[in-house]
Amino acid sequence: MENKPLCLKNEIQDYAWGSYSFIQDLLGFEQTETPWAELWMGAHPKAPSRVRVNDEWQALDRLIEQSPEEILGPRTAKRFHNTLPYLFKVLSAEQPLSLQAHPNREQAKNGFDRENHEGLALRAPERNYKDDRHKPECICALTPFWAMEGFRPINEMVELLSIACPEALSDAIEFLKQNPNRNGFQRFFEALMTLPEQKTQQVIDETAANAITNQAQNDEFYWVKTLYELYPEDIGILSPILLNLVCLQPGEALFLNSGEMHAYLNGTGIEIMANSDNVLRGGLTSKHVDATELMRVLNFQPHSLDILVAQENQSCEKVYPTPAEEFSLSVIHIDDSCTHRADKILGPEILLCTSGSGEIYWNDAAGAVKINRGDSFLIPASVNSYRISGQAEIYKAAVGELVPA
Repeated sequence: MENKPLCLKNEIQDYAWGSYSFIQDLLGFEQTETPWAELWMGAHPKAPSRVRVNDEWQALDRLIEQSPEEILGPRTAKRFHNTLPYLFKVLSAEQPLSLQAHPNREQAKNGFDRENHEGLALRAPERNYKDDRHKPECICALTPFWAMEGFRPINEMVELLSIACPEALSDAIEFLKQNPNRNGFQRFFEALMTLPEQKTQQVIDETAANAITNQAQNDEFYWVKTLYELYPEDIGILSPILLNLVCLQPGEALFLNSGEMHAYLNGTGIEIMANSDNVLRGGLTSKHVDATELMRVLNFQPHSLDILVAQENQSCEKVYPTPAEEFSLSVIHIDDSCTHRADKILGPEILLCTSGSGEIYWNDAAGAVKINRGDSFLIPASVNSYRISGQAEIYKAAVGELVPA
């Protein structure tokens, strides 16, 4: 295998909630008739990137199988069993994604083993666990990006619920007032998710009517109304009231740990996650919802949002601080006054250019490769060092623990 930056050709996921223009424009295409929702960069077996090696395109997962230590480095290869531990994406949403949460390591292993023992096929629509790994993730806004993440402080919930659904949920709201803690909210939420069908529709209809009346007053009610128009029979329309609602500005990010209920509503961002496909849905979808299993994995502790801002790491590079072992996300800005230098590569990196252009030089090679807007490259661990010059913004995925502080 060549010890040089390797050009990537990546797979598109055309989910119905995606955009008709952003990823297309990034890659130099015209608008499409079908939405492009996600651009996947990595070695996930569902849609592995292809890599240009010796003038041939090869699937990255197969290439890693053939040369794990050259691509991953000895430490990453050993620690993550010869697999790339992260999946790097561009996510572009014109409509809301489903309400969901991800399991922790123990929950994922137990759930995967249990469903295997039950004989559920991996592609069965009612399957919750597609692998035995957890799925922490980070989303960084490229455009204004609307999202919901984690249960908001209870006093804020009570205030909003009292406007949205004062009659159909009067007893439940009073209970929450009297029990403003984690256990009280868990009982409230479990009761809400298991209401009889007729009562559920009463709550939905009253909430929607009051949201339409009050949508000009705050963003929560605007999003309740919007979700109601898409899912008029789904109790998940209350999620903007129960969850922290935020519009990330370009460059701001969120880290989502295991058990955090969340949904992305609108906008485009850079997303990085552990290389897992485990999702437990809570609503706002036509896909399988297992409310009982969701309750097992949810973190019911209300909290305020922690918005991440990139911090100086080294020359021309800022990193988003997260506790993830599998990944690290950073952004590189190069110009005439700043050339990015990576002097010691400990693990595999993926670079994505989102604007401008530059040249990547590596080791003692005489030449360079061009990186333009929309281009992505894998930097194998066998490339000991590299530098990038030019005028560009480049997002970088790396293995978490291996990135220098």
